[in-house]
Amino acid sequence: MEWIYYLILFVFGIVLGSFYNVVGLRVPEGNFLSSNRSFCPRCKKTLHWHELIPVLSYLVQRGKCKGCYRPIKKIYPIIELLTGICFAVSYHFYGISISLLFALLISSLAIIIIVTDSTYYLIPNKILLFFLPFVVIYRIFMPIDPWWSPLLGAAGIFTLMVIIIFVSNGGMGAGDMKYYTLLGLAFGYIDILLIFFLSILYGALISLGLIITKKADRKSEIPFGPHISFATLTVLFFGEQIKIWYLSFF
Repeated sequence: MEWIYYLILFVFGIVLGSFYNVVGLRVPEGNFLSSNRSFCPRCKKTLHWHELIPVLSYLVQRGKCKGCYRPIKKIYPIIELLTGICFAVSYHFYGISISLLFALLISSLAIIIIVTDSTYYLIPNKILLFFLPFVVIYRIFMPIDPWWSPLLGAAGIFTLMVIIIFVSNGGMGAGDMKYYTLLGLAFGYIDILLIFFLSILYGALISLGLIITKKADRKSEIPFGPHISFATLTVLFFGEQIKIWYLSFF
């Protein structure tokens, strides 16, 4: 009967993923609390409930608005599915435990940042500040050994990012720095270094792929937040295995 937990968390995830799309798209514009109903950004058609069912509505409508028949952004079903998968995988690794709440919290943060940074090239302070108290409370009640690891992780990655921003003359943004700092507080100094390394690796590989396929060039602006998020999810689910694999070489 364990499959029921996977199903519940997957469905819960895709529903929340739809909400995360709204958060990620509206918070940077400052209209998150707007009472306006969802509508097509092109033809302004108000969307009915049956057009807002996560993933399913996109498939039934074949990825097009029923009003103007223009393509719906693929980020909507992608984020919904990604959230559902992350929630189900969180249960797989952490089961029913306090750690599961941490995994769901970090997954939610990472996914919202993917939406905001890939859409607006922005990591909003409002999002980071919203998650900050939850991270702090979790680390107070579920400390890492040693206890100062989160503090060192946050301070260390903050200092490193300040140096990188200064040396690269703004090659990375302040939003990336603040996102890394929050993650350093959440994961501690060892895992934040792994997240930093993986995000650089992902960024390099994806940028190279975009250049090879001519979807971008060396001067193109590519958001770095999604790379940090995918590195965060990698460490969240596979961090221990990666560290064991690395130490096996010594």
